[in-house]
Amino acid sequence: MEFNKGAASRIKEIAEKKFAERDIAGARRFVVKAQNLYPALDGLPQLLAALDVYMAADYRTNGDVDWYRVLDVEPSADDDTIQRHYRKLALILHPDKNKAIGADGAFTIISEARNLLVDKAKRIAFDQKRNIKGMDQKVPNWKSSMSAGKDGSRDLSNNKNYNARSQKSAMHLKRTHPPLFSKPNTFWTICNACKTQFDYLRTYLNHNLLCQNCCQPFLAFETPPPSMDENGPSPMWTSYS
Repeated sequence: MEFNKGAASRIKEIAEKKFAERDIAGARRFVVKAQNLYPALDGLPQLLAALDVYMAADYRTNGDVDWYRVLDVEPSADDDTIQRHYRKLALILHPDKNKAIGADGAFTIISEARNLLVDKAKRIAFDQKRNIKGMDQKVPNWKSSMSAGKDGSRDLSNNKNYNARSQKSAMHLKRTHPPLFSKPNTFWTICNACKTQFDYLRTYLNHNLLCQNCCQPFLAFETPPPSMDENGPSPMWTSYS
């Protein structure tokens, strides 16, 4: 048993050396090996917890740290869940209680994750960047091509820029525009503030997003697709699929 303890201590030293060399995955492998050899060795759980945080912080989603992964919570987690996971990690990683190499840095990482995720505005901005970064967000400008009547209806003939050429284009659009139904991998949702409808990939379902029309946050729940009329689709819609 004492032999195992001595061997585990030497393996732990190798793990700490690996960490100093920024080989986080290698350090973790040696910690697990030491733990299997002598589970009661002092400092192993604390070191393993710190390494897990560093590994989570090294993971990137759209090029940024995935703060949900750092705290081991789902993107849909509420504030209470986030705080609970943070406190659980903080009890292990706080520098006053954890003298393992890298513990202070790991504590800083989880604190940054908690501070961002419990700040509503920062979390919405993070979710938006995390979910739709890199998407081509070109919004069809249907409003500019149609004028509204007193009853709110759209009538091309009342538009002062209306002419034979625009009529021809509108007729071509009417013939060629595809039906507005959700494809299997997409869903329609709506901004509660400005009532603009959006077609997103299903990976963004039930996520907090920022409306590209009014810039207000909204929860992307599934709604029926926008209706079609003889002049084309409703002017308040956007497809990001």
